[in-house]
Amino acid sequence: MQYTKDPKSGNELSILGYGCMRLPSDFAKAEKLLVEAVEAGVNYFDTAYIYGNNEVTVGSILEKNGLREKIYLATKLPHQKCKDYESIEKLFSEQLDRLKTTYIDYYLIHNIPDMAAWKRLCDFGIEKWIEEKKSSGQIKQIGFSFHGTQKDFMELLDIYDWEFCLIQYNYMDENYQAGKAGLNKAYEKGMAVMIMEPLLGGKLATGLPTKAVQLFQKLDPNRSMASWALRWLWTQPGVSVVLSGMNKPEQLEDNVKTASIARDEMLSDIESNVYTPVIEALRESYKVPCTGCNYCMPCPVGVNIPGCFMAYNSSYVMGLVSGFTLYLTGTSAYRKESKARASCCIKCGACLDKCPQSIAIPDMLGAVAKKMEPLWVRAILSIARLFMR
Repeated sequence: MQYTKDPKSGNELSILGYGCMRLPSDFAKAEKLLVEAVEAGVNYFDTAYIYGNNEVTVGSILEKNGLREKIYLATKLPHQKCKDYESIEKLFSEQLDRLKTTYIDYYLIHNIPDMAAWKRLCDFGIEKWIEEKKSSGQIKQIGFSFHGTQKDFMELLDIYDWEFCLIQYNYMDENYQAGKAGLNKAYEKGMAVMIMEPLLGGKLATGLPTKAVQLFQKLDPNRSMASWALRWLWTQPGVSVVLSGMNKPEQLEDNVKTASIARDEMLSDIESNVYTPVIEALRESYKVPCTGCNYCMPCPVGVNIPGCFMAYNSSYVMGLVSGFTLYLTGTSAYRKESKARASCCIKCGACLDKCPQSIAIPDMLGAVAKKMEPLWVRAILSIARLFMR
């Protein structure tokens, strides 16, 4: 494992961090992965209050295996749930209990989209609260995660003396959200920059179109698609830690392998140039820039929004058969009572403000319904429902 020095704290951080949101729901499997990650040298673990039971799982694994003092733990304050100073304190105390710890190494304000959200927290006394927690040692480093416009990111960087930040960044998103300009500014300010969605919800690992895969394999047939994506990030001087949501042993093994040689075996000029045609091939294939983060869920009606988009994109990348298969399994479209189908969207707009990618979700669900639920498919499903009664 290779490491990078946090410019503010001096901590030696593994360049590969563990994004715990997608850990297996089975405790034993999750435990095995986290323990093996620590043994392989990973020392930065990221979770959040809103990731279901994730904080509890991570805290239990760390305590059971005596790992807390061996790693740097990051979690996030769900600022939308904050109503006043007392609620901030209550949420933080609950997180300490969940994680079975007395302090957080890297604490983030979760998804501050703009200045208005930060000023709202300031009205509650967040700056005083942070100062108290840092003085007591309960928070070691303070930062924020971001999904918004580059302009808002630049403003947020200057409004407070942040020590680190977490941004979405990958070779498909070089000019999206904070983008490269935001990464560079944070780096120039001496902040550690953590990266989320390095594989775009797994699409840059297992969802590349055939043309893109062939372009990479022509240069190195033994290198995984995930390795190509991670290597691109580790050539960026401002990148401190790349979070990967590894939920299978082989994913952990492959990523650790890449993280052990990435900065010793940098990309050659020929390898660096291959990303341009790969990006072009991807843009020709993907119709919806959904990463499967599930922030848009639950839908008030019950539509499986990420599942619909995954199937829709797959129908273009891997063919209609694969797309329809994913659609049927992801929406239970063969069941008459299912409300998970794209056609069940009532365009209420409840999902719009929640989407980090700013996708026009109701409109795109209309496009999904048009392609994935044409009349002949509805006829087949009607017949299938008769047999299932």
